[in-house]
Amino acid sequence: MRDRVLICTAALVAAVAVLAIANLAAPAAAQQPEAVGDQAIIDRGKITFAQRCSHCHGPNMVNAGTVTPDLRRFPDDETRFITTVKQGKNNRMPPWGDLLSDDEIRDLWAYVSSRRAS
Repeated sequence: MRDRVLICTAALVAAVAVLAIANLAAPAAAQQPEAVGDQAIIDRGKITFAQRCSHCHGPNMVNAGTVTPDLRRFPDDETRFITTVKQGKNNRMPPWGDLLSDDEIRDLWAYVSSRRAS
């Protein structure tokens, strides 16, 4: 039990650090025109990931201390990703469909797919 608390605490500290860094970068990203397109979407997805996902999936999309998969290896399947985020998975990942907008989920997909391992 103590190990699990330590892992959760470490994940939370990492998430706060990622969020702090993302928030420092957010004003600069907000000043860039939307014409940047994909990069602006990826940046929004990165911020949402830091705020909502990194505590379980890890700040670098892999968290060896949990049962979460390495998101850098998530299949190139946007529909599957969106369905999993909205509905949850195997009673391990909670559904986020009521907490995240469709745009936030699409931004997350842009970020996750931009980090895909070769």
